[in-house]
Amino acid sequence: MRNTLFAAPLLLLSSASGVHASDVAQLIQPELPQITAWRRDLHEHPELSNRETHTAALIAEQLKRLGYEVRSGIAHNGVVAIVKGGKPGPKLAIRADIDGLPVTEQVDLPFASKAKGEYLGKTVGVMHACGHDAHMAMTLGVAEILMKMRADLPGEVMLIFQPAEEGPPAGEEGGAPLMVREGVFKDFKPDAVFGMHVVSFLPVGVVGVRAGGEMASSDTFRIVVHGRQSHGATPWKGIDPIVTAAQIITSAQAIVSRQLDLSSNPAVVTFGVVNAGQRFNIVPDTAELQGTVRAFDEAMRKQALASLKNYAEHVAAANGATVETQIPLGESNPVNLNDPALTGRVRASLEKALGKDHVIEPKRWMASEDFPHFAIGAGAPSVYFFVGATPAGTDPETAPSNHSPKFFLDEGALAAGTEAMLQASLDFLGYE
Repeated sequence: MRNTLFAAPLLLLSSASGVHASDVAQLIQPELPQITAWRRDLHEHPELSNRETHTAALIAEQLKRLGYEVRSGIAHNGVVAIVKGGKPGPKLAIRADIDGLPVTEQVDLPFASKAKGEYLGKTVGVMHACGHDAHMAMTLGVAEILMKMRADLPGEVMLIFQPAEEGPPAGEEGGAPLMVREGVFKDFKPDAVFGMHVVSFLPVGVVGVRAGGEMASSDTFRIVVHGRQSHGATPWKGIDPIVTAAQIITSAQAIVSRQLDLSSNPAVVTFGVVNAGQRFNIVPDTAELQGTVRAFDEAMRKQALASLKNYAEHVAAANGATVETQIPLGESNPVNLNDPALTGRVRASLEKALGKDHVIEPKRWMASEDFPHFAIGAGAPSVYFFVGATPAGTDPETAPSNHSPKFFLDEGALAAGTEAMLQASLDFLGYE
């Protein structure tokens, strides 16, 4: 299936020159069968973060077929291509993420993923449960149309296909920060960076964009409590790291509820891993905690991280235990900040493409992204918008969320997202 879909003949655009930006729907309509085929093939063959070798090869192959010069192997499996317009103008970077998740698909589709991978030493199912398959397909669609328009296109566009957005495996580097460190912008300095993401909390045909902080910063943490092992019948002869860990978890809830000014900005401290013990009647030596801190304000973020370390150390000391803390652990993601002035321009483009009634200002989302590293690395403003994926007639509030094994994308989102990104890009470049 993979070779057949990706070898499908490219659909021709009758005449790109002189087409007004407001006519993007006419540009995209002939390309939708190919965009859909790309999405389905990519959905059926997902790969985990830093393991996207076949995905990257297929993206590079398609870009070369379209006439692009391609750079591969950036940050392991990143792929970059640039279209240079025939007229002077600004430079724009568009990013799409390419990795799947360690999730076993539970959606009944003819192209459902049956892929397997290794995650944390275990064999797991792999699924594009966050919609990265759609991001790749839509961005390839934009790439196809831009290449056909290049003679009349002002400026230049860099297309970034980024690996490991979901986070590299433990002990590895990856994602947007590594692409920046490895010089993705060394010879191309964009004047703006655009990104998009399909989401379950919006219905298909609707897009959302918000000026300022749209997605939270994220930090991962790890706390290891060191106690002293003893028989479960005589816990007083040891130091119980499980009880200590439980008290750390409970005490840390006061960080958000009692120490941070939630009237100004939201924040979250979540424990997602509790790992301790091997047998019911043994008090173990250690207990491990892992979790995440999310915030929209840098001062609140720093306060939450410092308070978490303080709680861990003092609760442990009160129990006679010690702690080893990594707060934060690994790479942190900044707040996803949409430049206000640029957001106003992009919102106008989205309304032009889809209609004013189909563009909303969404609530701030506590999820996070490594997309902001591109804007920071480029020293350029950025805008990141959401594309609704939930079918009409389904309540987005009850639809399976991104990262769910039941996450379902209405393929109408492919047209809406491609139109939105192409319109925003052409307007930014000044295409007429």
